[in-house]
Amino acid sequence: MKETEFKDELTSLVQLEHPNLALFGLMLGSFVGMFSETSLNIALPRMMTALHVDTGTIQWLVTGYMLVIGIVMPLSSLLTRKFKTQRIVLFALSAFIVGALISAIASTFSVVLIGRMIQGIGTGLILPLMFSVAMVIFPPQKLGTIMGLCSLVIMFAPAIGPTLTGLMLNSLSWHFIFWLFIPFLLVSFVITAVYLKNTFQQSDSSTDIFSLLLSTIGFGGIVIGTSLASNLGWLSLPVAACLIVGIVAVGLYVARQTHLATPVLNVSVFKSKAFSIGTAMVILNFAIILASAYLLPMYLQRVLGTSTAVAGLVMLPGGLVNVVVSGLAGRLYDTYGAKWLTRIGFVIVIISVMMFLMIKVKTAVWVIVLGNIVLMIGAPLVMSPAQSYGLNSLDKRYSADGSTILSTLQQIAGAVSTAIATSMLSTGFRQTPNAVGLTHGTHLGFIFVMIMAVLALIISVGVKKPVRSKDINVA
Repeated sequence: MKETEFKDELTSLVQLEHPNLALFGLMLGSFVGMFSETSLNIALPRMMTALHVDTGTIQWLVTGYMLVIGIVMPLSSLLTRKFKTQRIVLFALSAFIVGALISAIASTFSVVLIGRMIQGIGTGLILPLMFSVAMVIFPPQKLGTIMGLCSLVIMFAPAIGPTLTGLMLNSLSWHFIFWLFIPFLLVSFVITAVYLKNTFQQSDSSTDIFSLLLSTIGFGGIVIGTSLASNLGWLSLPVAACLIVGIVAVGLYVARQTHLATPVLNVSVFKSKAFSIGTAMVILNFAIILASAYLLPMYLQRVLGTSTAVAGLVMLPGGLVNVVVSGLAGRLYDTYGAKWLTRIGFVIVIISVMMFLMIKVKTAVWVIVLGNIVLMIGAPLVMSPAQSYGLNSLDKRYSADGSTILSTLQQIAGAVSTAIATSMLSTGFRQTPNAVGLTHGTHLGFIFVMIMAVLALIISVGVKKPVRSKDINVA
């Protein structure tokens, strides 16, 4: 990069007195949000009994939460142009706290679900802001490491969720999962109130209400359709109608953004091939993680008959490995780029999925531990380099749009993959309503995961040398 270009990059940075603390507040809030995505997985069998619902219904506590995230996230970039950054984050954290309190004191499924969906508002706003704020308060030469830390939040929280929840449920009620969120959210609230300042320029441009409606119908329809499939089947009329309406609405939403003078979300960032490839790898990688994080606890408890505590401990080694690899991945990207890190990562993921496809009704627990460790080496090796590769290809003017799009598609993919994994598990159980059927359903779920992993590996072949944001014009 030329000296003048480097100076331009530095002068475009937003100067905060304590940028590390400002980002830490966002990371802590995002950590709780991501932890919440998988922390319930290991509690679902117990909650099914306590709330008197079946598998297809209980999974709405996961997909319903992610549905709201997927609806709210596309609004994040728009809100940064309307309201100060600190105000948005404090509102998001407040919503999460209120939602956690509702679920913590609930005694019926519907009330727990309402609380979960309110929590989704908080995560849907905070998560993309973590990345977009990082892009404008840290210089380019530090972004690989910073994105590695942000990816650590994305990767570690879902990985450690089942372990902590399993240990907690050994002696406490599932209600305490939601109580656990609140102290961390309060700390995040205080740090944000003190150290985070406004990082994006506000404008008085009008908001296109029709775009917001299309976004809600589109992303909501896709998640609802896939979630209903576990109970109604993929060929049922409600499922087909939701999916068709959702896909059409998303198509109209994207088309409309390209014709608006001030789009709600600047989808022209996809003109950057590097951004498109990076985004595709991130969403597939995240879908693999969440689908696996749903299938494994179900298999451990409902097939092998382990307790929640044992199931949580089985997931622990993989979670610890995840921390180490996520921390290294960002630094490795700064040195080597994304090309070989993403390819090697997806190959390792494929190896882990092959191990899960060989599990049986009486497979030894150590096989699951080893398979999860291998998965937690490959998946985090991909995440940070893929994110950095995609977002670094964009001019900083489009960082909020890029991170919002990436985070939105990531969450939608996670919700859809969890719903499909649930559907595969239910299919096996319906065919043979015992441990053999559940094992078959687990295999079907991991066949779906394998398809995603192979597709991601093929896409990673398109990763080239790092692209400078100045070389890309998405206006």
